[in-house]
Amino acid sequence: MALPPVYVHWFRNPVQYMQGLMLQERIHQLQLLVRKSSGNHRDFLFLLEHRPVYTFGRRQGDDAEEASEALRLRATGADCVFTQRGGQTTYHGPGQIVGYPLLDLGRTSPPVGIRDYICRMQKTLETHLAEQHDLRHASSEHTGVFLDPKTKVASIGVQVRHRLTTHGFAFNVTDEPLAWFDKTVACGLTDVKAGSIAGAVRARDGTHNISVLSELPGLLQRFGRIYGRDLMKLDLSADGEVEEVVRSVELDAARRGPWLRRPVF
Repeated sequence: MALPPVYVHWFRNPVQYMQGLMLQERIHQLQLLVRKSSGNHRDFLFLLEHRPVYTFGRRQGDDAEEASEALRLRATGADCVFTQRGGQTTYHGPGQIVGYPLLDLGRTSPPVGIRDYICRMQKTLETHLAEQHDLRHASSEHTGVFLDPKTKVASIGVQVRHRLTTHGFAFNVTDEPLAWFDKTVACGLTDVKAGSIAGAVRARDGTHNISVLSELPGLLQRFGRIYGRDLMKLDLSADGEVEEVVRSVELDAARRGPWLRRPVF
């Protein structure tokens, strides 16, 4: 039996992290409710940029040390948020595509395993680099995508509850996130620095036309292909609780106005 489509939405303005978290939690609740009542729940893929924020993964270590680090990072002008995703401290902000797939891994028999789900996510990002930019990823023992053993261009951190996924990936497209990454040890990797697609392409051939918007069509096409799902644009003119929540997040993002382009210190 063919799987239903994944409904896709791209947010036009950078989204505050807590709004993005609320969006995921509300839709997760709706998916659970509708799956139990009728089985006609939908899957979603939300793509966005966040306003500058440092996020901390669950079970990172000493609470006092984390609180001190959060206080230091807030002084950059970014938000700091403790989350339930896997992984350690990382940064999200403009110039980076964040992807939140909200999928039911139990739609197939047998269900998609968490390891397989993460591997497909990593393969999607690696394939995008190769096919869109002729950039080959470097092998690493760590989760994420590397341009070379010391330069990481994408992070992955997911949460799965009741076979429903939240959180996802972050893909550095432009150089804007890099100064923010320099303020922390991202993902706990002391010998790794952040890189970007734009920086790698510019270093190779001098190209300067890389943008977040230019990456979206190819990334979506590869996501659908590697996950074996058709993608359909979410119609925000339609009635529905999901559409209402997405519209509210869009409105909040539009009202917040400009964001810091670089850290204060």
